[in-house]
Amino acid sequence: MEKILIAVGSTRRPKLNGVWEAISVLGFLLDPNAQFDVVGVEVPSGVGHTPTSRAELMAGARRRAEALERIGRERKEKWRYFVGLEGGLDVIQENGRRLAFLENWAYVTDGTGRGAYGQSGAILIPQPLAGEVLDRGVELAAAIDAYAGGHGIRDAQGAWGILSRNLITRQDAFRVAVINAFAPFFNADLYPQARDEFPQRDVLG
Repeated sequence: MEKILIAVGSTRRPKLNGVWEAISVLGFLLDPNAQFDVVGVEVPSGVGHTPTSRAELMAGARRRAEALERIGRERKEKWRYFVGLEGGLDVIQENGRRLAFLENWAYVTDGTGRGAYGQSGAILIPQPLAGEVLDRGVELAAAIDAYAGGHGIRDAQGAWGILSRNLITRQDAFRVAVINAFAPFFNADLYPQARDEFPQRDVLG
């Protein structure tokens, strides 16, 4: 049985587990006769420690996937898919109010020029917590620890779990984002234009 290796641009457990959970439900749609394995590699995102816009979130996810591609070529790794993951805030203005939503994004490519984004959905960040990140420049991981009175929340349920009372965890959010990003690959008949939409420029460019 063929083994298909999926490289993920992180070694953090919630991210890797989120990819594992996604592959456990979509893997047979990619190839019903293959076994899948997930490989975590720490790579830079090229964006801030806590992205504060959708464009920055998407860029961070994509840059991680592209960094994996480069590493794979240099090492001659047999990775079939490259997954970049990024979490942070999408900030909007509504009737004079600043609203910050926590979002997780994934970018998946197979290294042939095909690439697709997927998103987790969003949850509203309380104003005091948003202020720590947006106005004082505190990293979200540190801010949520202080706000919730915990430690290492990022590597456990994440801000998602704190805000949703663990109805949705950080791992859950990444799982959804990864499934959505893989859709053009496992449902290719409905995505005839699945070539990368941004072959020449970065989404922040």
